[in-house]
Amino acid sequence: MLSQLSLEDVLKKLRGHHIDTVELGTGNWPGDAHCKLAMLEDRPALAEFRQKLADHGFTISALSCHGNPLHPNAELARRDQEVSRRTVLLAEQLGVPVVVDFSGCPGDGPQAARPNWVTCPWPPEYLDILQWQWDDVVTPYWTRHAKFAADHGVTIAVEMHPGFVVYNPETLLRLRAIAGPAVGCNYDPSHLFWQGIDPIAAIRLLGDAIFHVHAKDTQMYERNLPLTGVLDTKPYTDERNRAWIFRTCGYGHGEEWWREFASTLRMFGYDSVLSIEHEDSLLSPEEGLARAAAFLNQIVMRERPAAAWWV
Repeated sequence: MLSQLSLEDVLKKLRGHHIDTVELGTGNWPGDAHCKLAMLEDRPALAEFRQKLADHGFTISALSCHGNPLHPNAELARRDQEVSRRTVLLAEQLGVPVVVDFSGCPGDGPQAARPNWVTCPWPPEYLDILQWQWDDVVTPYWTRHAKFAADHGVTIAVEMHPGFVVYNPETLLRLRAIAGPAVGCNYDPSHLFWQGIDPIAAIRLLGDAIFHVHAKDTQMYERNLPLTGVLDTKPYTDERNRAWIFRTCGYGHGEEWWREFASTLRMFGYDSVLSIEHEDSLLSPEEGLARAAAFLNQIVMRERPAAAWWV
């Protein structure tokens, strides 16, 4: 929806929802509709971009470049890594403290062509794949990239997302132990709900490793869940038959849950934005944004939610 509008029109629309902070995509899956990495080589364009945000009273919560920097296709990996590297440099120039990305997922060995997400420990070759991925691919890249980000005064918020090597609190903390304090998480409760992880309890485990938060809900369907389990590969648009779907905030869990979520985040030191991410296939983007903003503005105690419009 918003990617089709000019930056000025986007900011005006968001103001109408009492939003004054934005999360901007710079490439890879989010796209770069309103925040171009080419500004790194174009000082006038960078100055104009800053001025537009200031004129409308907006700040940036994070720059997002979700990709697969560990893709077994070397060309694709280099492309996504370069977008992430340049996003760090742009964040430094703009004074944005956080870059949001995925951890990535390698293949099953050096000759692989496609990513291989390991979800079980048997047969035993799956554990061999997992060890190779972490030792030979994850550790070298993330050690290097985390140092690069830290050298430029930026932190990397890795979104825990199934399909990649970091998908739950345990794997996030494993990556953080390897890469250091410049790596934390972009906390999206919707991806934890369907894995059977309590997102509020997990805040207590992650604590100060939470660098940025996405506001998105998940609705579980008890009728379908016994048939498929949570690893449901049917398209998201097949709502009637899936075990779960992503929903706008308040459509999977009610106000009481979201109040406790916001309060627990604050209790453990997170006092920044809730960035609205719309992936609700039952509501239009316009309707989802409006309803999520109205819902969250009743809940958040001081800050207003940011809007991510790249989905």
